[in-house]
Amino acid sequence: MKLSGRRESSNVEDRRAGGTVKTAGGITLGGLVMGALVYFFTGDLGQAISTGLSSGEQTVVQSGPYQETAQEKELSTFCKQILASTEDVWSAEFKRLGKTYTPPTLVFYKGTTKTACGQGQATSGPFYCSGDQKIYLDLEFLATMKQNLGASGDFANAYVIAHEVGHHVQEQLGYLGAAHNQMARMNEVDANKMSVRIELQADYIAGVWGNRENATHFSLDAGDMAEALDAAKKIGDDYLQKKAGYRQVQADAFTHGTSDQRVRWLNKGLQSGDITKGDTYSIPYNSL
Repeated sequence: MKLSGRRESSNVEDRRAGGTVKTAGGITLGGLVMGALVYFFTGDLGQAISTGLSSGEQTVVQSGPYQETAQEKELSTFCKQILASTEDVWSAEFKRLGKTYTPPTLVFYKGTTKTACGQGQATSGPFYCSGDQKIYLDLEFLATMKQNLGASGDFANAYVIAHEVGHHVQEQLGYLGAAHNQMARMNEVDANKMSVRIELQADYIAGVWGNRENATHFSLDAGDMAEALDAAKKIGDDYLQKKAGYRQVQADAFTHGTSDQRVRWLNKGLQSGDITKGDTYSIPYNSL
């Protein structure tokens, strides 16, 4: 992505000066990543916590601002620029719809942090909390996603952020609350299907952002598009179940959609650039 000279969002809260650090017998890199993948790509926070955590955690609080490594600085600057882009795009799109967009806050943290949705864990990967309208991100997730899934490149990382912002857009437009209300009255299988609809719409919204970002700044090329679509493929529920060693794909457990579905809806958004064409709720589930 071409982001040189672009502004950085100020809607950022940095909590990295205090948190849980890895010690012997504590959060291992493998545990952190596997737990993060479990939650971010399956939606099971409880399983993510049990997968990624073990005894031996140590909470530390540094004095003064957090001292970033060069890699962390590069990633945090990139995330702030992507967040700023989503602010510009969605402010304009909401205005076109006769609405006002209130942007989310991006929280950088390490290990654990308190949220309105409960205790946030690095093992849960990036997540959006509608209770406080904040996106929570441990940058180590982006740094290790490439190693564990082979999903690499700037636009693959941007897609992760844009997807979480997509949940905020859903919240602002009323989709997320309505869907969650329906899920509360459903059995587990049907609730999982509703979750898939939510996640595919967030993929579509991320694609719409990419379309409008490129239309304004010409910041993407064919390689960037390929990175995002490849990432979408590698975070499909079926792909991840197979990678985790499932002998047989368990479709009833899907919460985010198959690789084909995620690629399709992200690509639809990238191609259309129209937020009004991302209805994943009224069409038959088998047609998603």
